[in-house]
Amino acid sequence: MGFRVRRVTTSRAGGFSTGPYSSFNLGDHVGDDPEAVSRNRIRLGDELGVGASRVVWMEQIHSRNVTTVDGPVSEPVPATDALVTTTPDLALAVLSADCVPLLLSDESAGVIAAVHAGRVGARIGIVPRVLAEMEKAGAVVSRIGAFMGPAASGRQYEVPAHMQADVEAHLPGSATRTLKGTPGLDLRAGIRRQLLEAGVKAVAEDPRCTIEDQSLFSHRRGAPTGRIASVIWMDSSGA
Repeated sequence: MGFRVRRVTTSRAGGFSTGPYSSFNLGDHVGDDPEAVSRNRIRLGDELGVGASRVVWMEQIHSRNVTTVDGPVSEPVPATDALVTTTPDLALAVLSADCVPLLLSDESAGVIAAVHAGRVGARIGIVPRVLAEMEKAGAVVSRIGAFMGPAASGRQYEVPAHMQADVEAHLPGSATRTLKGTPGLDLRAGIRRQLLEAGVKAVAEDPRCTIEDQSLFSHRRGAPTGRIASVIWMDSSGA
């Protein structure tokens, strides 16, 4: 095979940002000092072992747009919420602070993807779109493994009843009740169901709730704030 698929999720700790972005903020669109963000991204690339220039970022817009990349890019990929590649040692990154970061891989085919699956994107079908794009690149859905990173949990993600009903109609399995007994959304539950029904066999999850866990950034807990990154790459040195 020649490579090993690796996945990493960052936390708030270990960076150069200050104030509400303290300290390992990787988001360049949240009002943080650009120099601090740049230093954080360089540190991330170094820790991954690929270098900052081989980490691909997205201009996430809560869409169902999917982009295939085959090498480093100098700027975040514009107007997309999912990246697909077959290129080893190219790290695909998704930023989040309550939304669901979804990492996908077919190791046999050498196809990976990173997906920003927030409420809007998940509702309008970003997940089926990225599975289809992975198939075009040679993946087989039944071989794809999925990992969902930290996100807002159903016990904390409170939404109006009409919003809950709307999302449930498009992403069945996501409606829930919060700890307060109010309407809530568990996007990871809905996405898990969607993946399994599509034929994905293995779905793993980091169970942490961004709203509850102070070691993670959460937009709902307190904005402005930073963003963590969930990253996937095919490590040719770890074969």
